[in-house]
Amino acid sequence: MPLADLITKKLTDAFAPEAIRVADESSLHEGHAGHRPGGETHFRVYIVATAFEGKSRVERHRMVNAALAEELAGGIHALAIKAHAPGETPR
Repeated sequence: MPLADLITKKLTDAFAPEAIRVADESSLHEGHAGHRPGGETHFRVYIVATAFEGKSRVERHRMVNAALAEELAGGIHALAIKAHAPGETPR
């Protein structure tokens, strides 16, 4: 299973999001630190879930990082996160 699909599944299982998008941006980082042939090293996540209501940006990022702890320890070099509660205006 591609890592982007695994990330999507894990975050969906953890947060039951209203919206989720996971993009593999590894090709944008060729020649930079952490890049490997074949990619799957740099990801961008956009997620909207009620679990983030009342949480700070740092708390939200920690929640996502905790859900993906195994993947972060095993090969993801960079993870950009945009996590919002329903009804919030994305910044």
